[in-house]
Amino acid sequence: MAIRGASSATPMTEGNARSAVWQTCAIAKIIQQTPSIKSFFLRLSEPFAHIAGQHVDVRLTAPDGYVAMRSYSIASSPSASNVIELAIERLPDGEVSPFFHDIAAVDDEIELRGPLGGHFLWPERATAPILLIGAGSGAVPLMAMIRQRHALAQAVPTALLLSSQTQRDVLFADELLSLEMADPTFKLALAITRETPKRATDLARRIDSVMVAEVIAWLPRMPAHVFVCGSNPFVNIAADGALMAGLDAAVIKTERYGG
Repeated sequence: MAIRGASSATPMTEGNARSAVWQTCAIAKIIQQTPSIKSFFLRLSEPFAHIAGQHVDVRLTAPDGYVAMRSYSIASSPSASNVIELAIERLPDGEVSPFFHDIAAVDDEIELRGPLGGHFLWPERATAPILLIGAGSGAVPLMAMIRQRHALAQAVPTALLLSSQTQRDVLFADELLSLEMADPTFKLALAITRETPKRATDLARRIDSVMVAEVIAWLPRMPAHVFVCGSNPFVNIAADGALMAGLDAAVIKTERYGG
């Protein structure tokens, strides 16, 4: 698996990697999302159509010729413009993420190729309930799915269970809360692990099987699709929780990031 410095990783198939073309993109805007995550809005020189859940490869080349490459999920909705959003977490021991956080500036040029990935994708016809489970920057591909759902005015019942250490670490918090208030078919549950949650509907502990079952119960019936994204240990716990709740393994799709 490719290691996505801050987002999630997808095995890159030989076919879609070979068909994707490297292009140069300019950084159009940078937004500090959480204390450790920034969004970088990249203007594509060769616009492409993508599906929510896909990612791009980013390549950096040093003056001495050394090349570093990482994969990052696309956060923006496929219905957006020729500008895509990548939300990148600063990793202290990373090669690529410190460049983005400490050096990269608006109008800098970045090499990327994509879109890549054919497994972790929002369904083309979303009609049955969907459960999304993420932790930290694992929210990135899930946010693309939620944005696509909203842009297409899909009323499919959807629940997002998102784990973060503190309220400040909740990625896309304001947007998610606004969507929940405006859309009765979208439910949001935050699992805050290192402080007391602000909302009565949120939980003050790590995600476990009981929590997964509780969020599934918010949906009108058992979900037909489950998407889980986060670190290896997190994904294992969340996927096991979905299985213990009675879901078939065939409906659960996972992405893992980090080592």
